[in-house]
Amino acid sequence: MTEDELKIIIADILKQIAPDTDPAKLLPDDNIREKLEIDSFDALQFIVALDEKLGVETPEQDYGKITTLNTLVSYIMDKKKAISK
Repeated sequence: MTEDELKIIIADILKQIAPDTDPAKLLPDDNIREKLEIDSFDALQFIVALDEKLGVETPEQDYGKITTLNTLVSYIMDKKKAISK
């Protein structure tokens, strides 16, 4: 999976979780929750949906590490690499 493919998946899941948002407006270093005005419940649903879709597990202590599109993509890419080893 490429970073571009991952960004498409992220945008699709964000749109499902928060249909009133426009994930296309996210810049790489924007805080996802703040920019899209997503509450904590939707943020949790988003992470769970990403985990299920991508076959990764994001522990709760890592939630604070994935606040921007860049950090989220890097985090997931690293997780996917670790799984494939």
